[in-house]
Amino acid sequence: MSAAEQTTEVGIRRSWRARAPAIAWLAGGLALTVWLIVHFGAPAVAEALRRAGWTGLVAISAFHLIATTLMGLAWWRLRGMGRRWVFVWSRLLRDAGSEVLPLSQIGGSLLGARSIVLHGIGSALAAASVVADITLEFCSQIVFVTLGAALLLWLAPDSELAKPVLIGLAMALAAAAAMVSLQRRESDFFARAGRRVASAAIGAALAGAAAVQAELREIYRSPRVWTSFVLHFLAWIVTAAEAWLALRIMGADLDFTVVLTLESLVYAMRAMAFLVPNAIGVQEGAYVILGAALGLPPGLALGLSLLKRGRDLLLGIPVLLTWQFLETKRR
Repeated sequence: MSAAEQTTEVGIRRSWRARAPAIAWLAGGLALTVWLIVHFGAPAVAEALRRAGWTGLVAISAFHLIATTLMGLAWWRLRGMGRRWVFVWSRLLRDAGSEVLPLSQIGGSLLGARSIVLHGIGSALAAASVVADITLEFCSQIVFVTLGAALLLWLAPDSELAKPVLIGLAMALAAAAAMVSLQRRESDFFARAGRRVASAAIGAALAGAAAVQAELREIYRSPRVWTSFVLHFLAWIVTAAEAWLALRIMGADLDFTVVLTLESLVYAMRAMAFLVPNAIGVQEGAYVILGAALGLPPGLALGLSLLKRGRDLLLGIPVLLTWQFLETKRR
């Protein structure tokens, strides 16, 4: 075997080792989803999806574009550079990478960052804006989940879910505070280290990190972050309205406050499982467990989850195909 063939074989082995955990999570999630459908009754799930039909799928997909647009504008608002549509498109690509491809949410964010770089945004600003946008989205989600927790205590004061939800909120607040503190710090450690390191490659990497840190400080100095935060929070409310609409189409008559509570807690569980590709299995299990506590039958809960999966495919596949075409054309 030649040296080139050996190098290729080693690269393939390393690639498979790197992907093995994600593949294992994906396989386990798919198995859990199938088990939930069979256990709680495939006919009930099929009936819920039949009621929605293609009309319901298209309706909630169109409604979801409102939330995506708000999230894209929240990302753009951080610095107000570039065209708004670029950030909306890149947000669509971020979500498609996370929900359609077997990537974690981190992988989808990398696709989004690359997209805005190719549209003229500097790499340091692109990286910093993605980090800040993820952080602000997470902070707005904490407020959204806090609202859901308060509604849970009001709707089901004796629920056994209240305690773990409150513990999770406390942990999320601590994590958010740490993330914002690290991003806002005034330390020039990376810049000083980059000047002192003899290795050109390591020095360049540290200098790049320093540039990202500088961009993050600029982002957090601006009052624009509050507008971005509000836009993200509004997007979370829209996702709850989308779920309420989907359940109405499938025949469930639940108050909006109940659905908002359900959505906030489901997305909280998804956030904790951010390394699981597409949150497969996690989302379905969360809908079943939380839906039972809030009066939603398992068949409808799973129907809602699968309808959202269909929405992600309906929106994400054209976006990914367009991105692939543009990448190929660019090369």
